Amino acid sequence: MSTEFIYGFHAVQSRLRSHPESVEELYVDAERKDQRARNLLQLAEEQKVRVLPVDRTRLAGMSGFANNQGCVARVKQIKLAVSIDDVLSQLTEPALLLVLDGVQDPHNLGACMRLADAMGAHAVIAPKDRAVGLNATVRKVASGAAEVLPFIPVTNLARSLRELKDQGIWIIGAAGEAEQTLYQTKLTGPIAWVMGAEGEGLRRLTREHCDELVKIPMLGSVDSLNVSVASGICLFETRRQRQAGGKA
Repeated sequence: MSTEFIYGFHAVQSRLRSHPESVEELYVDAERKDQRARNLLQLAEEQKVRVLPVDRTRLAGMSGFANNQGCVARVKQIKLAVSIDDVLSQLTEPALLLVLDGVQDPHNLGACMRLADAMGAHAVIAPKDRAVGLNATVRKVASGAAEVLPFIPVTNLARSLRELKDQGIWIIGAAGEAEQTLYQTKLTGPIAWVMGAEGEGLRRLTREHCDELVKIPMLGSVDSLNVSVASGICLFETRRQRQAGGKA
């Protein structure tokens, strides 16, 4: 099984809590002695993970010179759900999925995963090509969500959307030019929210596979939102309606 480096307190702590068996070694800044670092070391000791104090230069090399916050873990790759069918077969409530149509910025993907996890989404789905994958930057920005929320890259997004439809999931695309607003839309059944890429929005073929297009009402001077912010709003409204028993 291949290994990789993850870094940042949230990502490393989440992996230690959720999949401690996958953490092979933990490297920490030998000069960092604050409470946050002590808590991390205590967690590693509880999980019986080997800890190696190292200098900042070595940590920087392991993390690709990104902001690692003084901690890097060498971990085995873990597999959550590996397919959409795996996710759907385990559900005990209507599906809530987030589909990202070509998001290329790892910070945006990480933020989307963090919001999706917070709103109880069951998986994030994205195309394999022309989109960012699950790398160390995504994991850090996701603040632990990438360790527990299935991320499913698919070869053909249009075909995957058709398969979701075949399983009774309503495909809703977020589009600024849509006539119907988010708050006029019933969101209590099985849903896959589809969000477009940065600046480009939904691709034509993706748009054609949506059952419905809706827009987020914009009341101020700006006319668009970051994809992660838009995802959070749509997922939150879905959860709000479900909690309210379908009252929009």
